[in-house]
Amino acid sequence: MKVAFLSVFPPFRGGISQFSSALYHALSKKTDIKAYNFKRQYPKILFPGKSQYRVDKKQLAGGETKAMLDSVDPRSFFKTARDINAFEPDLLLTSFWLPFFGPSLGSVAKRMKEGCKTVSILHNVIPHEKRLLDRSLTTRFLSRNDGFVVMSDQVRKDLLHLKPGAKHMQRIHPFYSHFGDKLNKEVAQKQLNIPSDKKVLLFFGIIRKYKGLDILLKAFKKLDNSYHLIIAGENYESMAPYYTLMEEDDIKNRISLFNEFIPENKVNIYFSAADLVVLPYRNATQSGITAVAYHFNVPVVATDVGGLKETVINRKTGKLVNRADPDELARGIQSLFPIPAHFNEEIEALKAEHSWELFADDLISFVRSLDS
Repeated sequence: MKVAFLSVFPPFRGGISQFSSALYHALSKKTDIKAYNFKRQYPKILFPGKSQYRVDKKQLAGGETKAMLDSVDPRSFFKTARDINAFEPDLLLTSFWLPFFGPSLGSVAKRMKEGCKTVSILHNVIPHEKRLLDRSLTTRFLSRNDGFVVMSDQVRKDLLHLKPGAKHMQRIHPFYSHFGDKLNKEVAQKQLNIPSDKKVLLFFGIIRKYKGLDILLKAFKKLDNSYHLIIAGENYESMAPYYTLMEEDDIKNRISLFNEFIPENKVNIYFSAADLVVLPYRNATQSGITAVAYHFNVPVVATDVGGLKETVINRKTGKLVNRADPDELARGIQSLFPIPAHFNEEIEALKAEHSWELFADDLISFVRSLDS
């Protein structure tokens, strides 16, 4: 099978790029695959972070990408489609996560030659932060595809709401394995200047309102001095409300804040230092952070929203709390200490069931089923 994979890849940073890279490598062992990248992902004026690129500017490891697609330049839509058609793929595989990319990705999909299936991996259908044209842009993009990959029941429902009867496969987000080995906990904590005698909680990733850092800070105030909190991630909104919460009851002395995008080669330090990863999200589809946490065998406490319940399994790999409420979150965190010994075994079993190789096998089988 010849596959053209049109997505965001390194040197662009972030979760979609990491996902695409991992899936590319899994598919490269089973198909003839080419990676097509964005030439420009976002115009600078629309990007809320400090940089769209990895610090090391590293390209796709073990592969080559053609950087062709410009999200706001229609000329690149036609050029990308022509180049992909010259490869004569059996499958155009795309990644979709924001309605903003609907016109560019949909335009390429529309122009594929007869005989080429078009399948999109839907990281989100309904965005976390809604805008005026979201529904129309997403619906039009969905109409350009033969099938879809979803990784949570929430995204499946959103897909079928906008495109009833859509052909799809559903598998949970595979677990990452490219972030390096887990470090000795005391060594990692020393690198981050964190006391080694505390119960260490980790909030990791881009800071946005829907991710509920404010809820975690209010919950943290209810925990005693035996707990320490690491916040590691770049903010895409003002940090002022969070600073105010940190000043209350002087909890800032028990918080280590790393307000920056964490490069891939440093990720293992933060997860190795933690006893528990906390996802206090107000809403979610699925979370790549869970996939990273389990790579390092760190359990997760999360709010029971979206697809989080499909990977956070109560009393086996972590704890789900019923709602995004500080009191419930605090109780959920406390209930997991001391961390049960069997969690490690349960997480290992879950990782074996949801490898990138099995995900790729299922994807290939799904594509072949579209012919029937």
